[in-house]
Amino acid sequence: MQVPYLSFDAQNALIREQVLAAMAAVFDSKWYILGNYLRSFEEAYAAFSNTKYCVGVGNGFDALQIALKALVIGPGDEVIVPSHTFIATWLAVSAVGANIVPVEPDERTYNITAETIRKVITSRTKAIIPVHLYGQACDMAAIMSLAAEFNLQVIEDNAQAQGATFKGRPTGSFGNLNATSFYPVKNLGALGDAGALTTDSPELAEKARFLQNYGSSQKYHHEVLGVNSRLDELQAAILSQKLPWLNKWNEERQAIAGRYQAHLSNLPDLVLPVVAPGATHVYHIFMIRTPRRDALQKYLAGKGIGTAIHYPIPPHRQKAYAYLGFAPEDFPIANLISATGLSLPLWPGLTQEKTDYICTEIINFFNQL
Repeated sequence: MQVPYLSFDAQNALIREQVLAAMAAVFDSKWYILGNYLRSFEEAYAAFSNTKYCVGVGNGFDALQIALKALVIGPGDEVIVPSHTFIATWLAVSAVGANIVPVEPDERTYNITAETIRKVITSRTKAIIPVHLYGQACDMAAIMSLAAEFNLQVIEDNAQAQGATFKGRPTGSFGNLNATSFYPVKNLGALGDAGALTTDSPELAEKARFLQNYGSSQKYHHEVLGVNSRLDELQAAILSQKLPWLNKWNEERQAIAGRYQAHLSNLPDLVLPVVAPGATHVYHIFMIRTPRRDALQKYLAGKGIGTAIHYPIPPHRQKAYAYLGFAPEDFPIANLISATGLSLPLWPGLTQEKTDYICTEIINFFNQL
């Protein structure tokens, strides 16, 4: 049996006609940037996120960078980020000239916590970027309380957790200005690069709109130094067709994760995802951990099962960040996750037969040791 790590087949089949019709409508409209399809999607995604405003941008990295700029964070300021995350979180801080302050995640949930954040706050700290990693919500109540105590800005990195909640409230609705990505593999994915910002602040929403459109609210009039990062009409129309399916697709992801948990919970030397109290997990990624990761990945590949590693090299060990002077052994939890984590196939349409096959082969691998 062949099981790819990722497949769009089932999702695309469900919405093929609607998406193609939406694409044709954009084509026929002859208006491709900053039009009605974008405004409609922004309104829908703001409502989905339980926020007042949404600003569509070109991608998730730009969303983070624009959020930092809108909050006037720059050289000399410190921004707290996870030691274990996709490097875009760090790169956005670098892009505005601020100083990266990494903190280790909880070893069970892989999310940073208020307890670890508190330890690194200084007089120069200006912001926290909690990442809802792999699809699980951070403890935003504690993080927002800490931010209020120290007068810090919060930017949620919600690229992997659209539809997740903490104590019933959607991720992407807690921070001052929050970023997400609609890269095709995300739970809500476009057919190309795309992203957005969410906020309850009219002032921050307006600043984000200036920044994402050359710093301009009126053509050829530029109030601030902006960038060109606009969610185009085509991607907005496509996302509008997919958004109504997101909760259903997330529920399917959770059901698949439940089958993995049921079958694999008693294996020695295998760590499964843990969901924190108050949080929900929408399983953008289902990552297991084992010291035999590389051997297991090779074994599964031999059985036709695709897997992935998120992420094999932590940001502090990347050549791009050698100038920060971190030692390779710094951030041991990030190092442990990168050395032992293996992401299993998990996508809407993954059948019970294929899930059972994956679990059977993982059990066979450990039984032969």
